[in-house]
Amino acid sequence: MRSFTRNSMTGVLTGLGMLSAPAITFADELNSGDTAWMITATALVLFMTIPGLSLFYAGMVRSKNVLSVLMQCFAITGVMSLLWAFYGYSLAFEEGPMNGFVGGLSKAFLSGVTVDSMSGTIPESVFMTFQMTFAIITPALIVGAFAERIKFSAMLVFMTIWLTVVYAPICHWVWGGGWLGQFGILDFAGGTVVHINAGVAGLAACLVLGPRKGYPNTPMPPNNLGYTIIGAGMLWVGWFGFNAGSELAADNVAGMAMAVTQLATAAAAVTWMFCEWLAHGKPSVLGIASGAVAGLVAITPAAGAVGPMGAIAIGIASGVVCFFFATKIKRAMGYDDTLDVFGIHAVGGIVGAMLTGVFAAETLGGAGFGDGNTSIGGQVVAQGIGVVATMFYTFIVSFILLKIIDGVMGLRVSEESEEEGLDLSSHDERGYIL
Repeated sequence: MRSFTRNSMTGVLTGLGMLSAPAITFADELNSGDTAWMITATALVLFMTIPGLSLFYAGMVRSKNVLSVLMQCFAITGVMSLLWAFYGYSLAFEEGPMNGFVGGLSKAFLSGVTVDSMSGTIPESVFMTFQMTFAIITPALIVGAFAERIKFSAMLVFMTIWLTVVYAPICHWVWGGGWLGQFGILDFAGGTVVHINAGVAGLAACLVLGPRKGYPNTPMPPNNLGYTIIGAGMLWVGWFGFNAGSELAADNVAGMAMAVTQLATAAAAVTWMFCEWLAHGKPSVLGIASGAVAGLVAITPAAGAVGPMGAIAIGIASGVVCFFFATKIKRAMGYDDTLDVFGIHAVGGIVGAMLTGVFAAETLGGAGFGDGNTSIGGQVVAQGIGVVATMFYTFIVSFILLKIIDGVMGLRVSEESEEEGLDLSSHDERGYIL
């Protein structure tokens, strides 16, 4: 009886201790807090494309093309979602015979992604959908480079193949176990995978398509900067899901990622505003919105690696460099990147990726370097290799793909259709009824 009582008392005390102790989560065991946060983050990233990016772009084109941009972003959202389920997720995140370069097809058509399958502490279905939103916004970003002159059908064909042969492999390089991830590159939320990738593909597209009719001599003012600033605000809010969500957990790293995202974006927006004020005499709505997006882009690769002061430095650098590129270098080079996709996303992504190698240093308030790197110099070299590899591969493959599509079905609408506007010529609708 005494023995039984002692054992019973021990069991009660142990049970009370377990109740009072913090919850312990084991690998592949569901954490409801992480899951709730990741469902929220997934919705926020989707919100970035529709309506955020859609409105941001739609406000900057001419009134006769506003619906065409909205339609392209909306259609990309649908098509990329299906392709991601069919094979994109598997190519990006599963092992394959060429695992350093691209994944396999073991999870094609989401084979094995069930209600019970897990990815760390969250359901695999949530992880798959979160990554799907990245596969949606990356090609949607490219739309801004060739706006107002591409065939809708050609755009769909290009985006379908581009996701397959460009986005999925580069995603695998960095996040799916490929060679760049093994090399120690730091890309927390997509500086290379999303922004440099999309920006360079956009440059290839506008070079193959050529400039809009009348560019640069004909004035082509934005039709509704109200849309643009609202869209930029939606991007700013949605980006917290983009960056903080990339931790894949509701923890201290996600909290810091959110903080540095806010600080870098604020610094870049204010920096661009003052640069423009000094250069042109007045600050503009388009300028401050562009600066905010440049800061969001630049902090994306660094969000899980840098501290608050490093984030502000990255924001200031991206505001200055992207302003100078968009207002000076682009004009000198003469190419027609309609909505500055290369100048903001590729250039901002490069600034952020390279400075991640600097401000990740613990001595500068960062969280430390990637695997195998022990110094700022070593990490900067790793970042540089990632940037160059992404730019080279994306440009070459995108350029060849665009040339093939142009030869087979034509990329560009006719001069008459371009003059009429893509809203009517491609969709038989008007954005505005006058």
